[in-house]
Amino acid sequence: MRLIDRLPRLGRRRFLRGGAGALPAAALLAGGVAVSATRVWGEDAKALKPGSAVTLVRVARDIYPHDRIPDIFYARAVLMLDAAAVSDNTLRDLLEEGVMRLDADARDRFQSPYLEVAGESDRVALLEAISAGAFFKKVHGALTVSFYNQHELWPRFGYEGSSAEYGGYLHRGFDDIDWLPKS
Repeated sequence: MRLIDRLPRLGRRRFLRGGAGALPAAALLAGGVAVSATRVWGEDAKALKPGSAVTLVRVARDIYPHDRIPDIFYARAVLMLDAAAVSDNTLRDLLEEGVMRLDADARDRFQSPYLEVAGESDRVALLEAISAGAFFKKVHGALTVSFYNQHELWPRFGYEGSSAEYGGYLHRGFDDIDWLPKS
């Protein structure tokens, strides 16, 4: 059985109901008060500076873009990388220096740090420029495992998990391709 998140339907009433909370939020932002959940996740980092952890969350989203996946899953992946950096000073230095270089490149091209570069395509261009380096390769490889190995994400991608303990995929829907048009 496949569980894939469907896009929520937003009707007029639901939109208007949700708009009631937008007015106070807009007033807070206009007054200069802004709270970012990703900044809070940066405080959970043990080896990395909070700003570096927050930047790595944005990098993770830019490397593996899934619009309907909340930032918490990207933050968890970065915190796993941070946990490895606690006992590995070389890794910590590689990550900190990589974030500093990424911010410097962003300032050179867009006059703002990486986090403040508004366009996703602009941030991807910055990542492509460093893709051959050790920093990008390490982050990319570590995120492949730490992001996609979160069991809570599997249903969102239609993955049911391991089937070895159930006799394999042969009789558990290995050919239930219901998302392709019938020919």
